[in-house]
This record gives sequence, structure tokens and C-alpha cells, in this order.
Amino acid sequence: MALLQISVVPVGTPTTSLSSYVTDIIKKCKRENLNYRLTDMGTIIEGKTDRVFSIARELHEIPFIDGMKRVLTTIIIDDRRDKEVGLDDKIKSVKSRL
Repeated sequence: MALLQISVVPVGTPTTSLSSYVTDIIKKCKRENLNYRLTDMGTIIEGKTDRVFSIARELHEIPFIDGMKRVLTTIIIDDRRDKEVGLDDKIKSVKSRL
């Protein structure tokens, strides 16, 4: 299982607000029945490595479908193969040490 953090930012929007674009990303995550977590700086998706790579590509395309001409996408992947990882596992680990 891998964790992928993604931030999809359309460039050249009519306003400084990006919430409508973020909403489109989250709607796609829901339609795909993904285990995800929305954060202030991006969205974290949990899944098999091939699937999170594939969904990252689909999420990157959403602003283009909405008519944007330029999109900056940042992706961070935690692909741990010695044990299963999931949403909140890192937080639980740190909290247990506090």
C-alpha cells in the first residue's frame, strides 16, 4: 500500500480562490471510491502503487477539462514495502511516542 500526496494547482484562474478546483478533485476521489484525506495543503490518497500513480494522472487532468491552460501538480509518494501503511499510521506512531 502506498500513500500519495497530491496538490493540483491551475494557473491563471479568474480569482485567487482554488476551492472550486479542489472540490472537483475530491468529487473524483469519491466517484473512484478512494480512501483519501483532504488537508490544507493537498490531498492524501491511500492505495496500491499502480493505482495511486494512475489516479494522480487523472487528477492532474481535471483542471484542463475545466478549461485551464496550465496546471502545476506536486506529488509526494510514500511507498513502503516492508509493511502495510495507511492513512493516520504515521500520526499514530508519533502520538504513541509523545
